Amino acid sequence: MNVLENKIVDILKTIYDPEIPVDIYELGLIYEVKIDSNNNVDIEMTLTSPNCPVAESMPKEVEDKVKGHPDVNDAKVNIVFDPPWDKDMMSEEAKLELGFL
Repeated sequence: MNVLENKIVDILKTIYDPEIPVDIYELGLIYEVKIDSNNNVDIEMTLTSPNCPVAESMPKEVEDKVKGHPDVNDAKVNIVFDPPWDKDMMSEEAKLELGFL
């Protein structure tokens, strides 16, 4: 990972699913972070379910927080449901926090 990508991951780790006390990065909701040569950021993410109550607000929160970094020119979030999220996508830290280990 490059320096800016690390900073973006740090930002993503400040955003929590309101129903689960784990950040969206450790939950495995972030599938990909792409940064082009102009520091435009594309984030591919999913939600825990298509009917997630924060389906409207969470992607906007992610975009706004990433755009807020001074080194980021622009940010766009693409919501995908393929592959569908499941608990196996969580980090070991998240599984431990939620009692799955």
